[in-house]
Amino acid sequence: MTEHAVQTLILGAGAAGLMCAAHAGPDVVVVDHAKAPGEKIRISGGGRCNFTNMYAGADNFLSQNPHFAKSALNRYSQWDFLDLVQRHGIAWHEKTLGQLFCDGSAKEIIAMLLAEITPAELWLRTEVGEIRHDGSAFHVALAKEGRAMQVRAANLVVATGGKSIPKMGATGIGYRIAEQFGHSLTETRPALVPLTFNEEQKTAFQPLAGNAVPTRIACNGASFDEAMLFTHRGLSGPAILQISSFWREGDRLSVHLCPDLSFYDTLRARRQGDGAKALTTVLADHLPRALVLHLAALWGLSGNLGDQSDRALRALSDRLEDWGLTPTSSEGYRTAEVTLGGVATDGVSSKTMESQHLPGLYLIGEVMDVTGWLGGYNFQWAWSSAVAAGRAIAGRG
Repeated sequence: MTEHAVQTLILGAGAAGLMCAAHAGPDVVVVDHAKAPGEKIRISGGGRCNFTNMYAGADNFLSQNPHFAKSALNRYSQWDFLDLVQRHGIAWHEKTLGQLFCDGSAKEIIAMLLAEITPAELWLRTEVGEIRHDGSAFHVALAKEGRAMQVRAANLVVATGGKSIPKMGATGIGYRIAEQFGHSLTETRPALVPLTFNEEQKTAFQPLAGNAVPTRIACNGASFDEAMLFTHRGLSGPAILQISSFWREGDRLSVHLCPDLSFYDTLRARRQGDGAKALTTVLADHLPRALVLHLAALWGLSGNLGDQSDRALRALSDRLEDWGLTPTSSEGYRTAEVTLGGVATDGVSSKTMESQHLPGLYLIGEVMDVTGWLGGYNFQWAWSSAVAAGRAIAGRG
């Protein structure tokens, strides 16, 4: 079997892989088992791709080493990527909390990246087999559209992503490659994922499905002020996806409903003019009625607002500001937006993303133990880590 020689072989044609190819210099081949490049980009942000966040910084990422992401993020920031987007004439807007989206379609970001990687080659429908290193180069067995072949590469870039959304082909192969060449892994688990409950709680939440409410959700020292959504399986919405990265099985969530509203002050003020109204009727002016009925049954709320003493209103307010919920699990990798954990940072250069165990091996994007918050942060890590690796490879000639 003949061996195809290239300078750089990139495994994965997602956000990180394509971005790296755009910066890695000449003689680059990108391979992916999918039928099309950038599939996660295509479905992201409801099809409009939340491609970065105006506030992206190392504090928005989880890692065993909280400082690891700083170098790459500082050297290729959200403003650098936004400049690229604007140079390609892609219209964009800020949706909320610094989240930047395409006005049109996420396919524009994919088209931009494909334009940027020219003249790199892109091999789709290509499966990766055995990988070995002979002391001077990598030898990778591939099956390109069913045809076996070998590639010899001076540099190997692992941009294969994590385990999230297996229906799109996620396999965790990047972790196996990293371990093969001496890297350790931190625990991996689904992140930015809806949370689920036991059957009793799930049944109780059924009438609430589809209702959303503004919340402040706290767990293990982290808290997020965003919407919480009730589903047929449990809880979702931005606040839940955010806190899922900090939650562990058995942990209690503290849910502060409508954090911008003081229930005690509001109910006390309304007691004078609306005292004859049912307490639940007044609460339903501020919360979804289905949620009010659920809480009324749960906490035994009854009577008119005028019947409630200051002490009773304070007690109710305290409950609404610290509603304790304990999920039993998450929806898992099936719906998780990213994978928490991954290749341990202590074996990788934060400046170049090159392995400290094997020169010429680079690990970028989601495969690393760097996980961003919801809102474009994980894409920014993909861009930043990819550029760090690409520039290091190009700089070597």
